[in-house]
Parts: sequence; structure tokens; C-alpha cells
Amino acid sequence: MLSASSFVEYALATEPLSSNLRDESNFMLHPRIQEVTERVIKRSKATRQAYLERINYAKKQTRVRSGLGCGNIAHVMAACSSDDKARLKADEQPNLAIINSYNDMLSAHVPYKDYPDLIKDIATKYDATAQVAGGVPAMCDGVTQGRDGMELSLFSRDVIAMSTAISLSHDVFDGVFCLGVCDKIVPGLLIGALSFGHLPVYFLPAGPMQSGIPNKEKARIRQKFAQGLVSRDELLEAESASYHSAGTCTFYGTANSNQMLMEIMGLHLPGSSFINPYTELRDGLTGNAVETMLKQLIQSKDANCLADVVTEKTIINGLVGLLATGGSTNHAIHLVAIAKAAGVELTWKDMSDLSEVVPLLTRIYPNGSADVNHFQAAGGMGFLMRELVGAGFLHNDVKTIVGEGLEAYTQEPRLDTDSNLIMTSATGPSKVKWVSCPENSLDEDVLRPINNPFSKQGGLQLLTGNLGKAVIKVSAVAVEHQVVTAPAKVFASQSALQEAYTRGELNQDFIAVLKEQGPKAKGMPELHKLTPVMATLQDEGYRVAIVTDGRMSGASGKVPAAIHLAPEAVEGGIIAKIQEGDLITLDAPAGILKVHVSDEELAQRELQLSVPSLTFGTGRELFTGFRNIVSSADMGASAFGVEQ
Repeated sequence: MLSASSFVEYALATEPLSSNLRDESNFMLHPRIQEVTERVIKRSKATRQAYLERINYAKKQTRVRSGLGCGNIAHVMAACSSDDKARLKADEQPNLAIINSYNDMLSAHVPYKDYPDLIKDIATKYDATAQVAGGVPAMCDGVTQGRDGMELSLFSRDVIAMSTAISLSHDVFDGVFCLGVCDKIVPGLLIGALSFGHLPVYFLPAGPMQSGIPNKEKARIRQKFAQGLVSRDELLEAESASYHSAGTCTFYGTANSNQMLMEIMGLHLPGSSFINPYTELRDGLTGNAVETMLKQLIQSKDANCLADVVTEKTIINGLVGLLATGGSTNHAIHLVAIAKAAGVELTWKDMSDLSEVVPLLTRIYPNGSADVNHFQAAGGMGFLMRELVGAGFLHNDVKTIVGEGLEAYTQEPRLDTDSNLIMTSATGPSKVKWVSCPENSLDEDVLRPINNPFSKQGGLQLLTGNLGKAVIKVSAVAVEHQVVTAPAKVFASQSALQEAYTRGELNQDFIAVLKEQGPKAKGMPELHKLTPVMATLQDEGYRVAIVTDGRMSGASGKVPAAIHLAPEAVEGGIIAKIQEGDLITLDAPAGILKVHVSDEELAQRELQLSVPSLTFGTGRELFTGFRNIVSSADMGASAFGVEQ
């Protein structure tokens, strides 16, 4: 087998395989992918086996509704139509669960209003039934930026997971459709659904909104506002021109990283992640997904259950996709939590080791100027996955919702006018066909082939040193800004930093230390409002960086930021001992994060913690229990503890 270094040279110098990807004679897995996968499998042996034993027990039980008493089933069908009551009584055809994150305040989730009726209509044509089993909350970090409500954001993931479990706990369903898009919603839905891993589970995307003003222009206006050079009205006009209609925000933050993950992990229909809402193709794909599950349950009786789809190899594939696209740093937390829910133990070291060899193939804002619509037009997920599979960066021996292997995911959907084509759906609002994705990227400023990457390394880096361990998103940070050594300026809130900037106290080289922002302290609020200030200072020539035990958005990028620092301040982390003026080094290429203070002096210093802030108002008092039990960021910042 080739060494890791020689394999990279081989992969980057050769054309990707475009022949049948299931031909194992043509397939060579990258040795680093193999190495990391094997150690994850070994590390997870006991926890994965325990998970699968629970799933296998559930699989062996009798068909769920046959075990219900008359009173139970009467409650299930009380509000159903007479036809659906007859179907449920007969217990011969599937009953599908719909878990919906619809609300009409958040653009990404507005399109889900019509999905349940569409799913039910198609189920009826198959003499089956579908019911909205429950709704889950969908909050938006874009609305709560810098607000107290942000302290609930990360915890909302685990609330969604529990809400999903409650929805499915009635135990009357044969398959599940999860409707969710944004930051915590998709990870929460998946974590919750994994407790019901004996069922087939499909994720149905809603798609991104059409492109508005360029994200780079939006960022420019934000920086000018931070400098006092434009008015609030001008800022609002720019923001409204960017976030302007139903659908996901178009930058490559956590929401669109979620969609990439669900597709590369085989939980979306091929090519369905980035099709705009309210289009004929979008509705056709939704209908096709429902039809596909029903055919599997009724005709072939061979639907891949969620536990068979989400394996150690699937999770590694998801991580490779995240690295190859420069995806959101929030998934350094979410993927660990998702893996744990499937009995898989994933670490930041696994991520960092993969990042050393996975090439960066996309430039999507904030890693570039393009948005996800440009990515889709350039070749999208089909092109990306074909390149990664062909060069050995993805496991091809996996199961997906549409079958075995990833060959189907190297194709892209089109509206069908030829009834003789395979993989078509005539039952939904429109027929869909799958065709080969483009042989070449249609815009190499946005999406590149494996032999011409933007970088030979991925977008995330593990940082270690005497401060603990943190992650940094390097894909959007210019090389000249990836190493910073500067004195510390210590803050206990982002508002304190903003006020110092307004007073003119930050016109110098420094590393901003934002402490007491971790899961146990405040629920790990996102600190995206720091970006305009710090980006402005960086543009003015100052050497600046951020070190925090909090989160930064998937939309952040150009300023180097060591985030998710563990242990956090309130758990005794060294970040709470940093004093104003201490020299700190953040060296992303070398993976180093350290404060230049001797171990002896650090041992003598007391933890410097502020008076605890008020933890009531905006519902924060209801999450005291979560803050008390939540794990550290490197363990997934989960309220579910070590064992599940």
C-alpha cells in the first residue's frame, strides 16, 4: 500500500475514477482514511456493539401496531379520515412519521409548511398512511447573535433530540421523514432518530434561497458599520438584500454544512441538498423521496434502517466532506455528538489527522466569494463526491437510503420528460431523473477537481498546548494570518470587547481572550459579532486573533480564532488564569496554542472568574440542569452524558 504522503501525490496527480465506482478492483482507499477509520472502529467496539444490540432487539419485535391495544390504536387514528382509519386498522401498509421543524419566522423552515400534505398525498396513493408525529423547535443564531437567547442555542440541539424521541415514542411508525435544515436542528433530529435506528429514516431538505447581494459585500458593509462609516439603515438594507426570501441562507455556514453532511452520509436523495425551494424540481425530489421509501417498505421490503446507514465509515465520510468543503466549525462539536448517539467514539484528533491529507476542493463564502447556489451550478455534490470517492477519500462500501455504495451520489437530478429512464418518479408533483454530473467543474474558482485543489489540506486544525485543546477553521484564513504571537487582552463578554474597540483601546497587536463562554458557563453562545471588529483591525494591519472557550459561527473565518477551548474557564481551564499582557502564540500550521508563562507561575495563579452573570430571562433559567451536566466541547457539548 502507498504511504500517506505518496498517496496524496498520486491522488492529486491523476484523474478521478469516473467508471463504475462499485468496481473494487479500481478502488484504493487513502491510507490515512483507512488508519483513522480502523482506530475509530477499534475505540468504539464496546459502545457500537451495545448500540447495535439495542437496535437488533427493536428489529426483532413484532410489527409495532399489532401489539397495540384497542384503546391505544383508537387514539392513534382518532382524528384520521375514514380511509386512513381503515388502513391503520388493517395494519397491512406502512405508517410514516413526519418530524417537522416548520415555523413561519425563519426563512429556511418556511417551505416545510406544505411538506406534510405532499407526503400524505403520496402515501395515500400507495394505500399507506403518514402522520405528523411531532414538531421540534427551530431557532436561528442569526436572530439571537449577541443576545441572551443565544445561550439557549447549543442546548436546543439536545432539546430537539429529545423532542424527536418523544415524537417517535408512540411506536406506531414504520419509517421516518425528518424535516430540518439549520444549525442545531439537523444534528438534533439525527441524534434523536438514532435512538430509533431500527427504522428507515430520510432527511428532506428545503433548499437555499436564491442568491441576493454577494456575501463579500454584506461583510464589507458590516465592517463599515463597526467603524461608524455607514448608518444602521444602510446596514439593514444590506442585510435584507442578503437574507431576502424563503430558504436557507446562501453562505456556507452550519445550515448548508448540515445539508452537505446529510447527502454525503447517504441520508438525502442524491443531489437534493441545494435545490431552491418552491421549484418544480424541489417538489419532485420530495415526492420521489416519499415514493422511494414506500417502495422499499412495500415492494422490496428491504429499506436500509438508520443504524445500518450511520456507521463508523459513514461518519468518517461526513468528516471528509466537512474538511473538503471547509465546512462549519460547529460540526467539530455536532459530529462528535452524532457519532456518540450511534455508539461511535470520534475525537478532534481524528478530525485533525484527516485534515492533514483531505484536499480542500471548494471556495464558498466565507472561504471564498461564491455562495452555495454557485457551488451547485459549478457541479455541486455529485461532482464533489465523485472526485472524493474516485481518489479514495470516501468509503464506498456503505449503505445509503437508496441502496449500496455511493455511485448514485455521483449523479444529479433533473426534471424528467422521458418515461423510459430509470430512477424516475411519476407519482410526485413532477417526474425526476438522475444524470451524470459534469465531467469538469463549470467554475474552478468555486469547485475544483481532486488533482487541482485549493489546498492539499482540509479546513480544520486541532490546536494543543498549555491552554488545552481547541479547533481553528483555517480554510478562510490567509496564510499570512495563520501564525500570531501577541499580548493578551482579556474579556468576559463580546460586548466588553466591542466597547473597548469603541473607546479606541484596541489599535495594536493583540490576542483577544474571551473566557467564560463555554457550555457550562453560558451554554456556549456564538461570538460572531466579534468578527466585524476583529476583521477591521486585521485589515488595518494589526496582528490579531481570538482565543475562546465559546463558539464562532460557520460564517466566520478571516480572523484566526482558536475556539471551543477545553477545558473551559469555569472548569478550571488555564484560560481563566491568563492575565492582561501575557504573550500568547496561535500557530495554526504547527497546531500550537500556548501562553508564554511558566508552568510554575500558572500553578500559583488563581482562577480569575467574573461574578456569575444572571442566568434568568429569555428562558435561561430553564436550562440550569443542562449547564450542570453538559460535557466539554471536545466530547460534543452534550447534555446526555458519556453513555447513551
